[in-house]
Amino acid sequence: MPSRQKQVIFCAGGVLSFASALCIAAAIGTQSWVTATILCTTGAQLVNATGPDLEKFVGEINYGLFRGQRDKQCGLGKRLTQFSFFPDLMGAIPASLHVTVILFSMAMIVFSLVATGFFMFNAFGKPYETLHGPLGLYLWNFISCSCGCLVMILFASEVKINHLSEKIANNNENGFLYKTHSEKYDKSFWIIVFCFFASLLNILLIRVAGIQFPFQEAKASEARTGAADLLY
Repeated sequence: MPSRQKQVIFCAGGVLSFASALCIAAAIGTQSWVTATILCTTGAQLVNATGPDLEKFVGEINYGLFRGQRDKQCGLGKRLTQFSFFPDLMGAIPASLHVTVILFSMAMIVFSLVATGFFMFNAFGKPYETLHGPLGLYLWNFISCSCGCLVMILFASEVKINHLSEKIANNNENGFLYKTHSEKYDKSFWIIVFCFFASLLNILLIRVAGIQFPFQEAKASEARTGAADLLY
């Protein structure tokens, strides 16, 4: 492929990686990762609420990685409260899992920025073999992609398997019991999904630029060595 086309492809990959880093940083700071409705089962059972009356006992909750808000309803009006994960909820949630999600999210930012630098270096500099050349392009994008995959899996397991919304809703509640009525991932979580696919797209762009995958190069060199050995 001509060098001019490679420069265009590498610049596009660099812009995509930089945009991903900015989007991830913005997503981490919001409280729009999960939006859920919570049912006050204690209040609903006391008055035997059914049908439309049940809506009086359904509140809302939304949260991110650091903070969120609860809008509880138990038939007596709304109770809107703000909360933060650190230190308010450390005893109620799987803290180690939550911290791991935050760390991998930050690692995704770091490696996306590193990938941006490598794209620009390969586009306008004079790359050489090892980590500054094609291997570096594949390596940092692959690590960023892996971090994004881990963030999605770990956060999904925290929300669904560990019932994070219920634990947040029932924190410091002595007289009422809350259950998750409905739950969905919000825009910040989908930004992480988009950035994960952006890293995959960058890997494809590197391949489109004419650079072989590292393991393919290794196999090709082994094949050439084996053929040379047979000649002698």
